[in-house]
Amino acid sequence: MKILISILIIAALALTACQNQYYTTEDFHSVKKVDSHVHLNSDKGFFEDQAIKDNFMLITLGVDHSDSAAVNQQLAWEVNSVKKYPGKVFYGPTFYFDTTGWGSETWSKKVMAQLDNAISGGAISVKFWKNIGMTERDRKGKFIMIDDPELKPVIDFIVSKNLPITGHLGEPRNCWLPLNEMTVSSDSSYFAQNPQYHMFLHPEYPSYEDQINARDHLLELHPDLIFIGCHLGSLEWNVDELAKRLDKFPNMAVDMSARICHLQYQSSKDRERVRDFCIKYQDRLLYGTDLADNGTKNGAGLARNIHETWLDDWKYFTSNEEMTSDKFRGKFNGLQLPKEVVRKIYSKNAIKWYKLKVN
Repeated sequence: MKILISILIIAALALTACQNQYYTTEDFHSVKKVDSHVHLNSDKGFFEDQAIKDNFMLITLGVDHSDSAAVNQQLAWEVNSVKKYPGKVFYGPTFYFDTTGWGSETWSKKVMAQLDNAISGGAISVKFWKNIGMTERDRKGKFIMIDDPELKPVIDFIVSKNLPITGHLGEPRNCWLPLNEMTVSSDSSYFAQNPQYHMFLHPEYPSYEDQINARDHLLELHPDLIFIGCHLGSLEWNVDELAKRLDKFPNMAVDMSARICHLQYQSSKDRERVRDFCIKYQDRLLYGTDLADNGTKNGAGLARNIHETWLDDWKYFTSNEEMTSDKFRGKFNGLQLPKEVVRKIYSKNAIKWYKLKVN
C-alpha cells in the first residue's frame, strides 16, 4: 500500500510540474498576446473587438500597392484604430514609392516628408514592402533593390527617429517554383491568383537569392538598424537558414505571419529541429498572422475566422497533440514550448522590439 501511495504521489507531482511548465488550451484567454502583423483596413472595429475578447493587442501594418490614395487611406484607418483602442492597437505605416525623381535629393526629401507625417501619430515602425525588389524600376528599367544606395537617406531618417523597419522583402521560396511543386497550398493558391508575383513565370526578374542577398546587404550596410523581417524573413522554408541570419545580424528579428504553416510543414518532417530552433531563438520570434479586415466580411464571420486561427496556432505552440493542416498533407505534433518561450513569442518580444507602450 505504501508503494502504491508513493507512486500516486510521484505521478501527481509529475503532473503538477508538467502543468506548471506548459500552457494548455484553457490558458489561451488568460495570457496576454500580441498579433504583430495584421491589416486593419476598416473602421468597423470587428477585428479590434475580437482581439480584446481573446486578450490580444494588434500591430497593423501598411502596404504600398503603388497607389498613393490607398496608402493615405490605410494611414487614416490605422490612426483611427490607435485612437479608439489606445494601448491595444499600434501601427507601422508605409510610404508611396513614386519613382518620379528617383535618384535625386528631391525624391528622398519627398519620401521623408511623407514619412514624417505618417509617423507623427505615434507610429512604432515603418513598413517596407515587396514592391521594392519585385516591381519598382529606375529609368533604365533596372529593378530597385532594398540595398540601393539611393534609399540610404530614407533609411537613415528612420533610424534617426529611433524606429525599426518592418520588411516584407522578397517572397517565400515557393514563389520561384511551379504551382504543383510548392510545399503549402496557401502559397500555390496565392500565386495562382496573383501571377504577377509568381516569379517562376518571370525568370527575367530578380531571383530568390537576389532578394535575400539584397536584404542581407542592407543589414550589413546599416548595423544599427533594428529590422523585423515579415514572414520569417522570407526564409520560411528552412529554420537552419533563418538561424544563420539571426546569428549574423543581432538587430534582426522576424514575425511568423502567414508562415506558421511552413513551420508546421517542417515539423511534419523533423519536429525537434523546429522546436529546438524556437527555443534557441526565443528572443527573436514574434507571433503574427497577416489576417486582415478589409470591411467586406460581416462581423460574426470575421471574428470567428480570427478566433479560430489564433486558437489553432496556440494549440501548435503549446501542446504536443497530433495535428493536421489544410495547407499540406501529413500529420505533425505541436511543439509544446515552455511557458516562458511562449510568453516571449506571443508578447514580450513584440513589446521589446517595437517598444510598445501597453495598457
